[in-house]
Amino acid sequence: MNIQLAKSINNYFAIGNGTGSVRVKDCFTPEAVVLDEGGNYQGQAAIESWLQQTRQKYQFSAKPISVTSKEQQEVVVAEVSGNFPGSPIQLSYVFVLNGDKIQSLEIS
Repeated sequence: MNIQLAKSINNYFAIGNGTGSVRVKDCFTPEAVVLDEGGNYQGQAAIESWLQQTRQKYQFSAKPISVTSKEQQEVVVAEVSGNFPGSPIQLSYVFVLNGDKIQSLEIS
């Protein structure tokens, strides 16, 4: 299935999967916030650090399998596999965009 994602969301998955040449500043606003595993990461530097640590810890890859839009949110469900119990699992990524960049992301 071919899923149409906003460019910044596509770039986020490319960064998370360790592919592509884009950087966090290319897809997140300067004041963006990420909520994941009980942590709150605000700003591009904090998000960059979180992504690097998460990649190193879990060695994961995420494949978007569906997307729905509701109000100002893009909700992407992805199959995530990696170095963690129960792999692969499905996670929900709730993106809020500001223009063409990610303002917030909540992963559950």
